Amino acid sequence: VIGVVIGKTDVRSFPDRKNIGTERYTFSFTIRDSPTYFINVQSWGREEYIRSLSESFRVGDCVTIENPLIQTKEAEREEKFNPVTPSGYKLLLSENHSVVKTSSCYDTDTRLLALLHLPVKDPQDYYSLGDIVANGQSLHGRVLNVLAAVMAVSE
Repeated sequence: VIGVVIGKTDVRSFPDRKNIGTERYTFSFTIRDSPTYFINVQSWGREEYIRSLSESFRVGDCVTIENPLIQTKEAEREEKFNPVTPSGYKLLLSENHSVVKTSSCYDTDTRLLALLHLPVKDPQDYYSLGDIVANGQSLHGRVLNVLAAVMAVSE
């Protein structure tokens, strides 16, 4: 699978239930290879492997993923922590079998760079800030998608 990284989480650790007293490490990222399709990728493993893999690329890099495990995602649980994707699947990276190679998008396919700036939600599924201000009471308690631009940053 070849795609541009459009999102990435920090490395986290959890107590390993199988080996009491040890930690398992994880991080995830989302790749996109077309305007319509993007998928979440998750990796679990030893601290050295996970930290090294996480530090090997950043958002905006193109990656080639070889030998991922394809799993059905548990939508309700997983989409709490990862972007909602149009696929019913996720990719799982294994330290022993999977390989992630990074390259410049210019070297791979310059069309991938344009995908970095496309929203991941349906353009009809957003509220403007004006709509929220005007209809705030009727929207109270609802979860909304907001598409906005940062105009300024200051103290």
